[in-house]
Amino acid sequence: MTRNDFKQVTWDAETLDDCRQLVRLAIREDLGRGLDLTTVALVPYDSRGRAAIVSREPGVIAGLPAAECVLREMNTDIEWSALVEDGTQIERGSTVATLSGSTRDLLTAERPVLNFLGKLSGIASLTRRYVDQVAHTPAKIYDTRKTTPGWRRLEKYAVRCGGGTNHRTGLFDAILIKDNHLAQGNWNLAEAIVAARKFLRQQQDANPNLADAIVEIEVDTLEQLAEALQATPDIALLDNMTCEQLSAAVRQRDAASAVTELEASGGITIETIRSVAETGIDRISVGALTHSAIGLDLGLDWSD
Repeated sequence: MTRNDFKQVTWDAETLDDCRQLVRLAIREDLGRGLDLTTVALVPYDSRGRAAIVSREPGVIAGLPAAECVLREMNTDIEWSALVEDGTQIERGSTVATLSGSTRDLLTAERPVLNFLGKLSGIASLTRRYVDQVAHTPAKIYDTRKTTPGWRRLEKYAVRCGGGTNHRTGLFDAILIKDNHLAQGNWNLAEAIVAARKFLRQQQDANPNLADAIVEIEVDTLEQLAEALQATPDIALLDNMTCEQLSAAVRQRDAASAVTELEASGGITIETIRSVAETGIDRISVGALTHSAIGLDLGLDWSD
């Protein structure tokens, strides 16, 4: 099908930079410009301790580098040792990491560490549930831009840890033509696809990365799909179609011998995704992976 895909988020310099900015905000939320009053009041300066991060429920771990980032940005005197890797399926009671060092630092850093790790592991865990539902089909599960502001790279990284695939990172790295774009420019679908490709060619001198940028178009009906296929977009986004319509869209695409991949989107749930995948669709985008994930329940257990 398509010769390329959206850029996938890894734990790279950009992701780390986003994480640092979020961690600094988290520190400000907890400490303001002051101290952890309770800890400083009650815990001796030279006290040392050991603890372990333990899962209270099964799930998939994501965000271990983020937890480490918290400890570094807080300038803690803590030794961190991860016992699993991101993407690992764990059971209830599994030890994820151990920490040792200043008791004051352990107490102060506990909540930010668990917040980052729990949030990202919750996304990875939910993603794995969706991926498992379609494992018997060729369909791939994609995230969306329905992310927590500021958290997009980290949340998309967590989707990858859960076995999902990243859709476009933002508005800058791919073209996705929706009905509002068509209405504002008074375009028909095929013309818009051609114009988008022409625009990308014109931009390549300034930004060579756009040479392989994906052109995707949203369609609401099979008639619109037929029109779009004439201009062979990389992807056609089939919005809020029934399974019967999705199956018909696959047949229509195959009959046209088109290389366009088909993406189902719109209100797809864990209960319905298996049926959607069995229509023969190539991609399924699910906003719930990031906007509805519940954090994985992790705790910090202290050692004697």
